[in-house]
This record gives sequence, C-alpha cells and structure tokens, in this order.
Amino acid sequence: MKLYTIGFTQKTAEEFFDLLKKNGVQRVIDIRLYPGGQLAGFTKQADLRYFLRELIGCDYRHLSELTPTDELLKGFRSDKNWQKYDPAFFRLMQQRGIPQKLERSLFEEQPCCLLCSEATPEHCHRRLVADLLASKWGGVTIIHL
Repeated sequence: MKLYTIGFTQKTAEEFFDLLKKNGVQRVIDIRLYPGGQLAGFTKQADLRYFLRELIGCDYRHLSELTPTDELLKGFRSDKNWQKYDPAFFRLMQQRGIPQKLERSLFEEQPCCLLCSEATPEHCHRRLVADLLASKWGGVTIIHL
C-alpha cells in the first residue's frame, strides 16, 4: 500500500491539485487540528471537499484522532522543539489507540494522502502519523509530495 503525504503551504492551488492527480490520489485524509481555519486558503475544509471532488474526483475525510492537541501544537509553535514534540505526539497516538482504532480499509480502498499544512514533512505530524502506520501495519510505502 502506498501512503502519500502533502502540506499545502508554499504551493499554489494548481501545484497542490496537480500533485494529487499525477500521483493517483483518490482520498485525502485531513489531519489538521483546524481544517476550517482562515489561513487554510484554498484548503479550507468546506471548499477543499468541493475542489477535490470537482477537480480530480477525489474523496475527502477529516480524522480528528490523528491531529495534535491544541496544547501540543501551541507548545511546538512556541518553542520549535521537535525533540520534545515528536515523543509527545507519539504518546498522544498511543493514548488514542492509533493505529489499532483506525479502519485500515479506509486507507487501502483507494490511494490515500495525509494532509497537513507544513510545506515539508520533516517537522510535521503527518510524517509521524505515516511512520507510525507504516511501522504497525507493514507493507506501507510512504511518499511525501
């Protein structure tokens, strides 16, 4: 199974949708804490669902169980300490029972892409989620767009 990840910042709408389309993504799984935030631009939740469907025939889901907590996110934005954030996010996923509580079929039915805001995956929780799923499920190839 291929699992894609993408961040929307530093991309135009054309670049964003073209990347998804060229890679055959058929389901975007939004793992942002605030998917309807004003800074989301063309990826604002209600608009994104429409754009994905109409532009590339893609499904949209928001999975709040894969988001950081407000406290965790604010802490990282404040101190930019990835060495502190990474294990704290992993503990949060353990507390939530991830990935055991996820329906793996949601990810296997169609090529999926985890969506967050960060331009690159290095310091983004989408990479942590993808790594966790790959390590627990096996047979998962992660591709960062």
